[in-house]
Amino acid sequence: MTLSIKNYLFFLFTPLLFAQVQEEINPPSNIKTIIFKGATEDQFPIVSLGESIFLEFDDISASEQDYYYKIVHCNYDWTPSSLLKSQYLKGIDDLRITNYENSYSTLQPYSNYKLSIPNDDLRLKVSGNFMLEIYNNDYELQFSRRFIVYKDAVKIGATVKRSRDFNFLNTKQVVQFTINTSNFSVVNPKKEIKVAILQNYHWPTAIYNIKPQFTIDNSLIYKYDKETSFYGGNEFYNFDTKDLRAPSSAIARIELTDIYQHYLFADYYRNDRPYTYYPDVNGDFVIRTLLGEDNSREAEYTNIHFTLPYTQELGLNNVYVYGKYNNYSLDDENKMIYNEETGNMEASIKMKQGFYNYKYVIKNDDNVIDLNTIGGNFHFTENNYTIIVYYRNFGEVYDSIIGIGATNSRNINN
Repeated sequence: MTLSIKNYLFFLFTPLLFAQVQEEINPPSNIKTIIFKGATEDQFPIVSLGESIFLEFDDISASEQDYYYKIVHCNYDWTPSSLLKSQYLKGIDDLRITNYENSYSTLQPYSNYKLSIPNDDLRLKVSGNFMLEIYNNDYELQFSRRFIVYKDAVKIGATVKRSRDFNFLNTKQVVQFTINTSNFSVVNPKKEIKVAILQNYHWPTAIYNIKPQFTIDNSLIYKYDKETSFYGGNEFYNFDTKDLRAPSSAIARIELTDIYQHYLFADYYRNDRPYTYYPDVNGDFVIRTLLGEDNSREAEYTNIHFTLPYTQELGLNNVYVYGKYNNYSLDDENKMIYNEETGNMEASIKMKQGFYNYKYVIKNDDNVIDLNTIGGNFHFTENNYTIIVYYRNFGEVYDSIIGIGATNSRNINN
């Protein structure tokens, strides 16, 4: 059988045209407490080329299973890039994670796994979007996580302002920024430069495909209002279980069965209350225990009991406990159930000792996620914002990352 040049090119490029966006996969119920970070405590690795990233997770089956890791390089839109693995990796992946230990004197036994990159087997050669995939011994994908590697080639200055739209004056925050390319050659910025804007490292609400409004000398100016705006939300609820036996301002009572049971005070709706600032970690969590020196192996797992009064605002929609502790997934484990006896929505979730942020979200019948009906929206809310700058020159086959910008709404202005 012979192919015409036209048909040959169609078959050659069809896989690229229909490349699938790489979404983060959340793990099965036996894998808990996935910690994935760079040099800071933020649970999302954004590192410069050559810096280390660290993965840690627990398997509560405590069976010392074998797990393997694989790295995928992605384009700006998170489809797999056309780079060969040898073009973005020095060394090999698809190797077993060999650094693991079992928990020590815990009621819930578990195996703790750790991985750092670069390591003796591989290092990254290029910047860009990456996906880390973890497989079990049967080569079944267990979970995946995004991470960012950049080169510091351009400078980004950013600020957060109140919306100029009177409909959102008290509820939205606008990110405005400038990209200085004086030390980096850019010929056609509207085609060569792309940006992504993140609020609290939360990919589901990321803003893409924003073009510079204009240029001044070597600066690209992004002074939009509507196009780069985010709902402010509210500060997260929180609790701390570092001391297993001590109730706190968030923990009403503690019981001990097969493992510890921590019952939180019933939370309240904050959408109709004045904004009140109190420090949070923007949805993140930190593992810690007072019962040992090794948080990775000596921290206990406890059942955390959440309570939210039912109101007509919820209707028949699904309500979930939402936070970085499970990568903002919506599954049966963190879905709240209506208790007819108490009139409350309730959930019980097994979580490792530590300090946690969380909020409540609603998923309606159309699978639309309402992030802020329960917590409220305020322009005062403290949020972190990250600007990721991508670059692809004419003829190149992948999107590199040439700069990272950051700002915070703490000093929001008009």
